[in-house]
Amino acid sequence: MFTLVFGLLSACASPPRHINDVCRVFDQKNGWFENWRSEANKTERKYGVPVPVLMATLRKESGFQHNAKPPRTMVLGFIPWKRVSSAYGYSQALDGTWSQYQKETGNRLAKRQNFADAIDFVGWYHAKTSDRFGVAKQDAYNLYLAYYFGWSGYSRGDWQQKPGLQQYARETEKMARDYAAQLQDCN
Repeated sequence: MFTLVFGLLSACASPPRHINDVCRVFDQKNGWFENWRSEANKTERKYGVPVPVLMATLRKESGFQHNAKPPRTMVLGFIPWKRVSSAYGYSQALDGTWSQYQKETGNRLAKRQNFADAIDFVGWYHAKTSDRFGVAKQDAYNLYLAYYFGWSGYSRGDWQQKPGLQQYARETEKMARDYAAQLQDCN
């Protein structure tokens, strides 16, 4: 019995194997994957942010790993210490921003390792970025820059002197375009 329960739980915890193909991500049927597409569509309807942009953000942030965390810093080069930030889960949301999301949406029980909550968070964050800065909800490049740097960092233009992170945002934008094309052919 223990083996069966452990096997079922570990299957639910494994990320999709083909994260560059959104159709295959949505088609996986181990546990909670079967509801991902409906949750993504629900978030798009709620906030107006297209599914490809939502999914590209989650893919870039966590690779669809529910328990993703940033690396630990090292003391003396080999002793694990604190993590570089409080980012966690599918969305890699920071503690403070997640708390703000919970308070503003009334979803106080939301969990960062729950896909439905995480994609709703990304939709909420991107919609607020759009409202605050006039960024189009389809503009994956600028939405991702604001997501990565936070609203204050985006407003200050912190990203302008970081070509590596601009490239990261371009990759996210390309992933959103690829996902949009793939969704046209999904069954």
